[in-house]
Amino acid sequence: MAGHSQFKNIMHRKGAQDKKRAKEFARLTREILVAAKSGLPEVDKNPRLRGAVQAARAANMPKDNIERAINKAAGGDDDTNYEEIRYEGYGPGNP
Repeated sequence: MAGHSQFKNIMHRKGAQDKKRAKEFARLTREILVAAKSGLPEVDKNPRLRGAVQAARAANMPKDNIERAINKAAGGDDDTNYEEIRYEGYGPGNP
């Protein structure tokens, strides 16, 4: 029975691909949320949001997911808050 595990192999490969895609979509969604909250939630008037949407489209993110993320940031219905933070640090040899 050489071919009995073909479906299982396909299932495991597809599961791994879906997991990677979901992780990437979550990262892109957070970037869209931060960009939409930092400026206007309109793509043509917010250059940071435009860049985030272009990156999402390059990763084949569905259009409804992008629109849902923009609407979520504009409405503010969710209690989670993503903000941009910048850390500064010094390495060895820098006073």
